[in-house]
Amino acid sequence: MSRILLTSGPTRQYLDPVRYLSNGSSGRMGKALAEAALEAGHEVVIVSGPVEVRYPEAARVLPVISTEEMLAACLSVFPECDGLIAAAAPCDYRPKVIASQKLHKTGGTLDVQFVETPDIVTRLGAIKNSQWMVAFALETEDLRMRAMQKLERKRCDLIVVNGPAAMHASNTKVEVIDAQGEVLAAVAGSKRQVANAILRVIETRLMRDRLMRGN
Repeated sequence: MSRILLTSGPTRQYLDPVRYLSNGSSGRMGKALAEAALEAGHEVVIVSGPVEVRYPEAARVLPVISTEEMLAACLSVFPECDGLIAAAAPCDYRPKVIASQKLHKTGGTLDVQFVETPDIVTRLGAIKNSQWMVAFALETEDLRMRAMQKLERKRCDLIVVNGPAAMHASNTKVEVIDAQGEVLAAVAGSKRQVANAILRVIETRLMRDRLMRGN
């Protein structure tokens, strides 16, 4: 059986002590993947942003807030894991300056500069050894093309493609695509049903392949 690092939920990038940039990721997909992996006999380490869902008690959960904190937590545990499922939706940008006090209305406009946050999957891909890596790609246009670009850039083995309707929803629809661009699975249903299908592809195409190669 494998030890799986699973990222889940959103991150928050604060503008001032009370306001932040985030997204609608609920952690439901991460929870479903954790349940599926644990029931299959795998060990699961979850690095999760702020969510309301309750993860399985059998999983080890490392709670984080920001994208930078999520990266640091992943870097600390990834070397001990056999693979990564990156289901989180970390913020891609953060305010360049974080106000130390609450920003108040002035009657005018507020100009905020944003800078990119670190790319967690890319950073993990740069240090991976024999680990397999599966990432999610949430896109609004040219889904497959953009997903394949992410797979190649981030050194992933598989990419799970979905759309914005998946956020904070009970049901979802995904495609699982390999490095050759082949659609290995196209699944729609509850997030638990989809998680089961994703895990079956990972077990068949990644875990079994590495066992056969002796890794």
